[in-house]
Amino acid sequence: MKTLTRFSNALMERYLPDPYIFVAILTLLVFLLGVTLTDSTPLQMATYWGDGFWGLLSFTMQMVVVLLAGHVLASSPVFKKLLSSMASTAKSPGSAILLVSVVSLIGCWINWGFGLVIGALFAKEIARKVKNVDYRLLIASAYSGFIIWHGGLAGSIPLSIATEGHPFAEKMGVIPTTETLFTTYNLVIVIALLISVPLLNRWMMPSKEDTFSIDPSLLEEDTEDENEQNEVKTPASRLENSYLLSVLIGLLGLVYLVQHFITKGFDLNLNIVNLIFITLGIVCHGTPKRFLVAVKNAAKTVGDIVIQFPFYAGIMGMMVASGLAGVVSEAFISISNEHTFYLFTFYAAGIVNFFIPSGGGQWAVQAPIMLDAAAALDLSYAKTAMAIAWGDAWTNMIQPFWALPALAIAGLRAKDIMGFCVFVLILSGIVISIGLYFF
Repeated sequence: MKTLTRFSNALMERYLPDPYIFVAILTLLVFLLGVTLTDSTPLQMATYWGDGFWGLLSFTMQMVVVLLAGHVLASSPVFKKLLSSMASTAKSPGSAILLVSVVSLIGCWINWGFGLVIGALFAKEIARKVKNVDYRLLIASAYSGFIIWHGGLAGSIPLSIATEGHPFAEKMGVIPTTETLFTTYNLVIVIALLISVPLLNRWMMPSKEDTFSIDPSLLEEDTEDENEQNEVKTPASRLENSYLLSVLIGLLGLVYLVQHFITKGFDLNLNIVNLIFITLGIVCHGTPKRFLVAVKNAAKTVGDIVIQFPFYAGIMGMMVASGLAGVVSEAFISISNEHTFYLFTFYAAGIVNFFIPSGGGQWAVQAPIMLDAAAALDLSYAKTAMAIAWGDAWTNMIQPFWALPALAIAGLRAKDIMGFCVFVLILSGIVISIGLYFF
């Protein structure tokens, strides 16, 4: 395994471009495929791209806030102590890799936004504590937990079809999570990944001479000398250093969150995760001034995300409007039967995910085609939906789109971790295939 990971890392280092170059190449590839495989003209494909370019603007802002707010919370004194205490339980590089993997997997099973940020922040804290741990593998282990998200409590597809009035309710009805998330096959997949992914990450530890360690001092956040005691006391400065103001805002957020969970149950959507992070960040930093210093430091990490998400929205626009996503799905349906349908649905979703890295967007594109095929073969709508969901999660392991938040927090490049993630892709593909085929 050490030889394989060394080869994979060298390959990625040489040939994997920056995530922006990756999305630019994907844009041109989808443009050419749309012109070649559909009836769309070059002018129409350009129009589809431009029309879709801002389609993820709201989602982009959500992702920016989850990254920024999670970073702010983690840099607060209270949370730093908590992460530091957890990190202190790792006594060796091997236990560090295992611990980060497990924390990330559990976090992403609860909620993907929470797990993605917490996993990366926890990995960064462990890198400060544990000597001779490979920093690239540590961050890759944190990102590997993302493989489990669509089979977890915040999976967008199973939660969507469990909601009254969802877009495909007339065709498939309302399907409770007992028929998706809490089925035998899904729980088998989840448990198998919870066990196997940490062990694989531990197995991929490079030899001592190939280990990429990082100076812990480089992971410290920039700080500003606030000179609170020496500054002139003015009404404005008193507000900036007011604990009371932070407490009152924190109470306002807490009241809303309590009311939300009482009335809507465990609805841990991305907006709620962001509000939790922001509310805790305000309270844990104590004063508005300290909170804003943390925001300023965190803002340095969001640039790559802001510029790349519109390009993925443009790709999604071309895939949907041209019918190219349907072409991919129908190609797999044409070679499917009642025994292989769920497997090929999973593989088709994995391919489509490269171009539409949004679970909700992918479901909107593939559901009409796959549900009709399931009906023709007299197969389960619920399992078809979960096959698409797992396909959406699967190829995230080598699609740098979702790695951007973790990379921004860690200060690494996609090529630094993707050599490890290739093996997580292979392992998880085998595990999910077995779960969908045999259970």
